[in-house]
Amino acid sequence: MAATASTSPNQVLAEAVINKYLPWSMGAGLIPLPIIDAAAVVGIQLKMLSEISKIYGVEFSENIGKSIIGSLVGGVGATTVAAGTFGSIVKAIPGFGVILGAATLPVVAGASTFALGKVFTQHFASGGTFLSFDSVEAKKVFAERFAEGKSCVSDLARKVDAKVAKAVDF
Repeated sequence: MAATASTSPNQVLAEAVINKYLPWSMGAGLIPLPIIDAAAVVGIQLKMLSEISKIYGVEFSENIGKSIIGSLVGGVGATTVAAGTFGSIVKAIPGFGVILGAATLPVVAGASTFALGKVFTQHFASGGTFLSFDSVEAKKVFAERFAEGKSCVSDLARKVDAKVAKAVDF
């Protein structure tokens, strides 16, 4: 994101935090152990929220953060949550399951991390806190940012693929 006249220093810092944790959450989606992968993604998202809250001077609450993550990710839609859950559980199938799971969970993890970061950056920028967060109101914005996040994740994956191909000289 390029800084504009209307972009505050806090928003620039928060954007950097989102960009830092996005690839980590995607990588956690590649963990070949069902449920452990999803737990790792939530842990990464909580760490990201903690850093964003510090930028805005908002007291962080891990318990409230977990509740909000569950509410927002669950609110994206049954098919998205099912894809992420399926991507995690299918890893239990030897061989092919790991490959199939690796194709779904990193995208869901990356897109949800992106969306979560964007929603909280907007919320904190407007003076909100964890206690004033209204997940019902935020679900629509989260769904929009999730779609944006899927595009961002796809772009990131293409860049990584290009760098890997260049490195091994395909």
